Amino acid sequence: MKPAITLLVFLAWPFTAPAQDHANGAELHGQSCTGCHDTGVYTRQPRRVNSLPALGKQVRFCRDNLGTPWFDDEVDDVILYLNRDYYRF
Repeated sequence: MKPAITLLVFLAWPFTAPAQDHANGAELHGQSCTGCHDTGVYTRQPRRVNSLPALGKQVRFCRDNLGTPWFDDEVDDVILYLNRDYYRF
């Protein structure tokens, strides 16, 4: 690869990450999360989750403790779903 092309690919890399999938996040959530709790945990006061990083940490905590076989991109989809539909960070 020529240096100019390499630089262009490197600079474009952050903008070419795969898009998160809201519908997939909703489906995964329905399959794995609602067995333990309903969506009321996302709207209760006071909230345990108060930031996007905390939401990611909580989703990963649940995944790991339940042994849910989600890949990182699937975790990101669930985080997107929860944030868009409930948290709005």
